Formats: sequence, structure tokens, C-alpha cells
Amino acid sequence: MIGLVLAAGAGRRLRPYTDTLPKALVPVGPEEDGAEATTVLDIALGNFAEVGLTEVAVVVGYRKEAVYERREALEKKYGVKITLVDNDKAEEWNNAYSLWCARDVIKQGAILANGDTVHPVSVEKTLLDARGRGQKIILALDTVKQLADEEMKVVTDPAKGVQRITKLMDPAEATGEYIGVTLIEPEAAEELADALKATFERDPQLYYEDGYQELVNRGFQVDVAPIGDVQWVEIDNHDDLAKGREIACRY
Repeated sequence: MIGLVLAAGAGRRLRPYTDTLPKALVPVGPEEDGAEATTVLDIALGNFAEVGLTEVAVVVGYRKEAVYERREALEKKYGVKITLVDNDKAEEWNNAYSLWCARDVIKQGAILANGDTVHPVSVEKTLLDARGRGQKIILALDTVKQLADEEMKVVTDPAKGVQRITKLMDPAEATGEYIGVTLIEPEAAEELADALKATFERDPQLYYEDGYQELVNRGFQVDVAPIGDVQWVEIDNHDDLAKGREIACRY
């Protein structure tokens, strides 16, 4: 199993940082001993290393040269081998296509982390602990947070797993929020890639979570693992960034 980070997005609401950097490289922590400041990508790589993953693939697109420049230093810092996967449509299409670009990677089994989610390693540990009962895809689910319109909401059935996953839902109907971290077993790779392809061919602006919904609609069971009362944030704008910096200091 390897780590996988989606880091191709532009993050325009985080300008001026993202004038020159992809969102995954926006600083969320202080500089350490003259080194680069901690970023969301740093946090993801640190989490992967802590749970024993030694290989990581990073899907890059917007301002990808910044990731290429830092790859060697990041490999050395976290003791992982990093493979970069180019998304040639990062500034035109949404992330259903971005995850599909990593379709060969997920054949090895992967823990997927969005490149804009600040979260502790307890999330990866929860997903790994949930394995072994025949699940092929397990989503990290926050069942504690009060939900609003922007969140990626999920409705689950205790016996059948995910029933709906979308932002376009009454928050009161949701079981919880998908936080942008998924464990994908190798056996799921082919069917997931096909569902993602159907999704972005239908509409290039759809999310990979719409690909998960496509799987569910086809009768594929997608499961969840509640993460408990965990401090995390998806960084979309400067308010989120301030929260991310506050949270990142805690771990």
C-alpha cells in the first residue's frame, strides 16, 4: 500500500500564495531551522511515514514545478520515495480526472489524502484499523462536526455503507462529512477507475466523490470509518488557512 496525494489544484481563493504555489504547498506551519515552512503536503507525507508507508505518489498540475523542486528534500525529510503523476488538465477539469490520472497507482492499494486537508495521523490509523472485513473502499467520516452547505456530506446505511455522497444535500439528512482521506484496496482499483472515467466524461467539473457515487449507483459497496472528535480542516480560503495553521501547531 502506498500514499497518494491530490495536489494539482490551483486554489485561487488563497492568492497571493497560490500565484506561485499549488495549494498543497501553501505554508501552514512555521519555518524550522531555516528549512521550508510546513505545508499540507508535509503533513500528509509525515502521516504516511508514521503509519509505515514508504512510497508516495503525488498528482501535480498547477505550478507543478514547485513540487518537482522540493521532491528530493521531501523524500529525505520523510524517508519516502515520491513519484509525481502529471495531470494535464489541472486548470480546466475537476478532481475526478485528477484521481483517474493515478489509476495505475491505486492498483497497489493506497491511502488517498486531498492536498488541502490538514488532519492528524489518527485518521490514517483509523482507516488502517478498519481493514480486514472485506471492505474495498473506506472513507474517513466526521460524524461530530456541525454541517452546512459547503461540506461533502455522506448518508450511510449500517449494513450497506455509503448511500449518497454530495455537497448538494440538506445537512440534516447527512450521517457526517467526508474529510478527504480514503483507503482504497487494490481490488477496487479497476472499478473505481472506470467509475471516475464515466464521471468526468459526463461532466469534467465533477468531483472524485461523484465517482464514488457512481460506484454506489452500480451496486459497489463503499464503506466509512468514523474518525471521532478530531480537529481537521479543508483549506479553501484564508479563513480556513488561519484555522489550518492553528490546528497544524498541535501535531
